[in-house]
Parts: sequence; C-alpha cells; structure tokens
Amino acid sequence: MSAGRIAAVVLLAVASLVGGCDNRKEPAFQGWVEADLIFVGPDEAGRVESLAVREGDQVAAAMPLFAIDAELQAADVHTAAAQVAEARARLARLESAQQRREEVAVLEAQEKRAESAVALSSAELERVQTLFNRGGIASQAQLDVAKANAGRDRAALEEVRRQITVARLASREEDIAAARQSLAAAEARRTAAETKLTRRRLAAPVAGTVQQVYFRPGELVAAGKPVVALLPPGNLKIRFFVNEATLPKLKYGDVINVRCDGCGDGITAKVSFISRASEFTPPVIYSLEERSKLVFLIESRTEQPERLRVGQPVSVTLAAGPAPGAAP
Repeated sequence: MSAGRIAAVVLLAVASLVGGCDNRKEPAFQGWVEADLIFVGPDEAGRVESLAVREGDQVAAAMPLFAIDAELQAADVHTAAAQVAEARARLARLESAQQRREEVAVLEAQEKRAESAVALSSAELERVQTLFNRGGIASQAQLDVAKANAGRDRAALEEVRRQITVARLASREEDIAAARQSLAAAEARRTAAETKLTRRRLAAPVAGTVQQVYFRPGELVAAGKPVVALLPPGNLKIRFFVNEATLPKLKYGDVINVRCDGCGDGITAKVSFISRASEFTPPVIYSLEERSKLVFLIESRTEQPERLRVGQPVSVTLAAGPAPGAAP
C-alpha cells in the first residue's frame, strides 16, 4: 500500500478535545504529510539503458534522468531522412526543364539547320518569282514548287522552335504541387521520428527530489510506465481532519502551525482546500503515543534536508489569526 493510501486512513486524534484536561491550550489535530508526485516515463516501450539519478537526489529542471534504448527510433530517423531526400530530388526534377541540356542542344542544332533551309528556299522562291515576272522565263509549275518548298522549310523551323520551348518548360503545376506535398509529408515523418528519438533520453520536467526509482538499467519498461518519481518542493501538503465545531474557524489562506517529531518548531502552512463533504471517522488512529513506533527511511545526501517527509504524522494547531492579506 502506498504512502498516500496509508495516509488516507489516518484519523485526527481528538483526545485533546474530549479530554478537557487543559481548556486553555489550542486543540491539536493529528494529520500527515502527503505529496503530488511527478511521474516521468517513456512514450514507447523499451529497455532502460542508463540511469543518471538515485533516490533522494536533488535534480534541476532539464537535468538528465534516464535513457531508453533507441536503436529502432534511430533507424526510423535514417529512413525518414532518406525519404525526405528522395522527395526533394523528385521535386527538383519536376521544377527543372523536362529535357537535359544535351537534348536541348540537339534541338538547337536542328533549329540552325532549319533556318539555313528557310534561307535557301526563300532565296530560291525569290529568284523563281523574278524570272516568272519577266515574261515567263520560269514556268508556273516552277513557281509553285518554290513556294511549296519555302512554306515547308518555314513550318519545319517553327516546329523545331516549339520543341525547344517545350524542352525548356518545367512539369505541369499540379505535378509540382503534388511533389511539394509529398516533400512536406516526408519532412513531417522525419520530424516525428527525430522527436521519438529525442524522447528516449528523458530529463526532469521540474526541479525537485527523486522520490522513487521504479526501474533499473536492463529492465524492460512498458509505454507510459514511470521510471522515476519526482517530488517538487511545492507539491507537499499537510492533510488533517477537524470536527464540525472547528470547521467555521478555518478559511482559505489561514495559517496553521505544524509540529512533528524531530522537525523543530516554526513550521507553518496555509489552508488551500476545505472539503464540502463530510467523512466517517477512519478506523485507524495514529495517536501521540503510537507515533514513536513509526520509523522512516532517511537519506542525508543533501546539504539542506527536508523538514517534512511524505507520510509523516504531524500535529496541527490553528494560528491566532488569518494570514496577512488572506480573504476575509
């Protein structure tokens, strides 16, 4: 049973209220320390490769905690990178001219030959036309042949020029748009693969204390299972029960005094939650006499040890008045 479950059955010791031995003393309520832990685990299943912290270590935000084997994720990154390169090359090919420079050069040579043929047939037509106009030195048939040859050569020149234009054009816009979308999809897959690879090495999301380590190097971790539990300082809270007569005396922001064995004096806390539902008295009571029988694991690896421990029984008394600036 976890510390939170055990603490849930801890009862406020009301002996000091019903005893009536000294009505001048502020009534004390028995409670316990509880914490909201931050659990850190991998997104996908894997085997713990290395562990950089131990239980009780103080860690800062972004400090490395542990690493999970990443061979599959690294392979996915390489595959996605190859897909991006392929998609980029395909897009570049579609955006460039449809034919290579050598093929265009052949068409340009054909264009020059066609231009020469046009010049020759045009000159021949002009000569035949002159002879025909001088009184029939050239026949009508010769003139018709010369016109046909000139028209044929001009058409051949126009054809080769259009072939050169087409050869220099890129692919159709819809083909280029589709290639761009394929490249974007490949880049997205690469980003996802890189993110998965990065998340195989997990760091502390917040600063705090390593409360518990659940898996060690070599052990297999399921997806979503925590490997390390962190306890930020601000996630500690004191829980205790008060009776119906005392409830109206408490308001949000009120200061309470907290005492525990070996903690020293001067520990205070502010009320942050007041339940609106009543509960039956739990069957287990941690009285002042029984508290001495409890023991707690202590690790002194820090220069400033915690004054309160999770699951530790405490005595709570109400302060003389509300905290400065508390809501009336």
